[in-house]
Amino acid sequence: MLDDEMELRHLRYFVAVAQEENVSRAALKLHVSQPALSRQIRDLEGELGFMLLERGAKSVRLTDAGKTFQGEARAVLQRVEEALKKTRAAVTGGRGEIHVGYAPSLTVRILPPTLRLFQAGSPGVRVLLHDLSTEEMLARLRESALQIAFLVRPTRAMLRGLHFEELLCDFLCLAVAPKHPLARRRTVRLAELAREPLIVYSRKEYPEYHELLAKYFATIKSKPRVTEEHDGITSLIAAVEAGGGVALVSGSVACLAGPRLKLIPVLPAPEPLVIGAVWSKDGPAPAAERFLKCAKKAISKKS
Repeated sequence: MLDDEMELRHLRYFVAVAQEENVSRAALKLHVSQPALSRQIRDLEGELGFMLLERGAKSVRLTDAGKTFQGEARAVLQRVEEALKKTRAAVTGGRGEIHVGYAPSLTVRILPPTLRLFQAGSPGVRVLLHDLSTEEMLARLRESALQIAFLVRPTRAMLRGLHFEELLCDFLCLAVAPKHPLARRRTVRLAELAREPLIVYSRKEYPEYHELLAKYFATIKSKPRVTEEHDGITSLIAAVEAGGGVALVSGSVACLAGPRLKLIPVLPAPEPLVIGAVWSKDGPAPAAERFLKCAKKAISKKS
């Protein structure tokens, strides 16, 4: 570490004089006066307690101590420069990494093109994706463990301390196994759905999904016949495919399930899912802001 009286400029001045082997040329390079530069070098020697330069009429030469100190001074200045570069990169989002939370069933159509756009424009930033429940994403955003997350719009209470921006809407539809009796139907009425065993996402981890279900079934003064709860889309797809029941899912699930499930519109149409991005109310980090712009661009191309 530098002593209290020693400053980085002392090291820069000394290194410049050592390189030029001439105080006048070093002063010109540093844009300081020759007397001021000479005084700074003497102050440095006084602080260290030994001579760094042997002074001649027209040039200077490093002492043995000066040769050793020159190498160390260069190393210190190099480390400082690297630290500044890394810090500037972190501030501007040019390097480092970004942690992104996402719900796979909702972002399957937009996340791949968003990643391609972001990585093309920010090759020095590593994107770490985290498949999490709504509550997990919100908690990690507050802890700064995530910089941005993509999810269904949470309730106002859940968004405490966070900002939500709507990006797109997705429509709920009925997912059934290919051999289910309803699989040949073009549409299914909500009253018919109310008689089916319903497979849903976990209430604890996806409370907004259960609020939506309750609101939807309330239109026919009924309650859903929930038979299974799952903590993720993968297990939910498997359960429906196995014939354990039907499920109300976003249309984007078609990209994940493929021919394993049949997706059928429900009448009357449920309220669409509002999908958006969430980040701290202090504002998104530079890399997160660029990632958001890439997501908007990917969505506009899909529209």
